[in-house]
Amino acid sequence: MSKVAYYTEEGLKKLRDELNHLKDVERPKSSQAIAEARDKGDLSENAEYDAAKEAQGMLEMRISKMEEIVANARIIDESQLDTSKALVHSTVTIKNQVNGMEMKYKLVAQSEADLKTGKISVDSPIGKGLLGKKVGDVAEISVPNGTMKFDVIDITRD
Repeated sequence: MSKVAYYTEEGLKKLRDELNHLKDVERPKSSQAIAEARDKGDLSENAEYDAAKEAQGMLEMRISKMEEIVANARIIDESQLDTSKALVHSTVTIKNQVNGMEMKYKLVAQSEADLKTGKISVDSPIGKGLLGKKVGDVAEISVPNGTMKFDVIDITRD
């Protein structure tokens, strides 16, 4: 079951660059480490060889997963999106109804999420709670200690 994910051109380029790095740099390093460990003698008692083979297996699994993500990635044509609703790549300003604190988040794909820069995944509880909301709506978001209510103040695309 593959899941289509939507990215900006920049986000997809980053994914492709990481995949190319894994294939072109990390894969040859892994093969070299195995060859060096193999040269050290008896493979049945060679912990270095076992570790190198396991690292190679993990690397190949990561490459395979990245290839699947890139194959199922779609670039969003932001000019076609409805700007009145919170969708992927919307920047949403919300206000906590309890303490009045305002926050601004950009809704992005899971792999582009970075809370330090205000980018949250559409798969996160807050992201899911904001999707489809319009300015003036109240977003009720389930969190571990209950439900939080946020007023949607503004929705922009930038």
